[in-house]
Amino acid sequence: MSSGDNSRSRTGTSSVGSLMEATRERSEFSGHGRALGAAGYIDPNDQSINADFLGRRNDTLSVSPPAGGFGDVRIGAAWDNQMVADTSFLGKLLKRKKTADIDLDLGILYEMKNGQRGAVQAFGGLMGAYNVEPYLSLSGDERTGNSEGEDEYVHLNGAHWNEFKRILIYVYIYQGAMDWAMVRPQIQIRVPEINPMVVTLSSHQKGLGLCAIAGIENVREGMRVINYTEYFPGHAEMDRAFGYGIEWVGGHKS
Repeated sequence: MSSGDNSRSRTGTSSVGSLMEATRERSEFSGHGRALGAAGYIDPNDQSINADFLGRRNDTLSVSPPAGGFGDVRIGAAWDNQMVADTSFLGKLLKRKKTADIDLDLGILYEMKNGQRGAVQAFGGLMGAYNVEPYLSLSGDERTGNSEGEDEYVHLNGAHWNEFKRILIYVYIYQGAMDWAMVRPQIQIRVPEINPMVVTLSSHQKGLGLCAIAGIENVREGMRVINYTEYFPGHAEMDRAFGYGIEWVGGHKS
């Protein structure tokens, strides 16, 4: 079990009702159109790609701090919507298939060494900041899924990695059926001058709209990447499991 697992808290009150209501409202709030994320998806079975995959729960990978610091670290989410039966009248008649209409948002919980804790995510307008604390800045959604690279990403200012204690990287479904096998998300962590680290789900569940996929811990100023693959009904439940102690109202930080 990782040190992140050992520090988990079991305290706090449940807010399943408000979080499920927030999940239903996310499609209208985000307004991200049909961002599908598949353009940046890295196929774990493609042997020609130089990437390090963490595909099982509790898989870890450590990165030593370079002499000049980590620089700009890019944390991206990409996903591969699967083909499903077209249930429209013509779709049934012609036995057509279509791409699953599921869209995700990327989020990060952070804890600094000075005790500051918070979240960076689109829902609630928590976009972060790059040059001042929390040294995490969320991009806009690429919206179409057709351009190269991840669909959404966060820039981490690696020059300040020594001030971080840990971060938790998660994605949540804000549009479409809560079926993770139909979307197959992955987290891509890109540190300058080393192979991309790609964290994929070790299992797929239905009915829960949020998945904590990966974590990064500061270990002797280096990075320890962990595959968590753990599902939750909402942010508050995830927060309690990992002990960040943030107050949540309707899926965003209060």
